[in-house]
Amino acid sequence: MAPGPISDLRLKQITDDACNSTLSNAETYVHSQTSVWNTSIINNVLQKVISESTPSGQNQPPYKFAVNSTIVQHTEPQAGVESKDAGRRGMHSATGAFWNEDKDGMWSYKYEAGDSKGMDVVISVFWFSV
Repeated sequence: MAPGPISDLRLKQITDDACNSTLSNAETYVHSQTSVWNTSIINNVLQKVISESTPSGQNQPPYKFAVNSTIVQHTEPQAGVESKDAGRRGMHSATGAFWNEDKDGMWSYKYEAGDSKGMDVVISVFWFSV
C-alpha cells in the first residue's frame, strides 16, 4: 500500500487535537452529546486533512476524504466483579474497501484519553485519489 497524503504521526496529532478540543469539557459519557461530539471530531479532522494535503497554489487536494468517528460508552462496573475490564463493553470494528491500493487508503486510531472519561473513541480516515 502506498503512503497516505499525510503521515501516520501527523494523522495521530490531528486526531488527538480534534478529540482533545471536542471532549475537553466532557467528564463522562453523555449519550445526548455523542452526535455533537462525533460531528465536531469529524469536521475538525476533515478540515485539517484537506488543508494539509492541498498543494500550494491549488484550491483542493488530489484526494477525497471520509472520516468516521465512533463513541462507545463503558458500562457501569458490576458489584463483586474485579477485573481490569470491569465496566468495559466489548467492541470490534472492521472496514473493507475495493480501491486502487497504490493511491487510496485508510488509517484507524483509538483515542486513549477517552478511557478516563468512560468511553472509547475510535476514528478512521479514508482517502481516495481523484
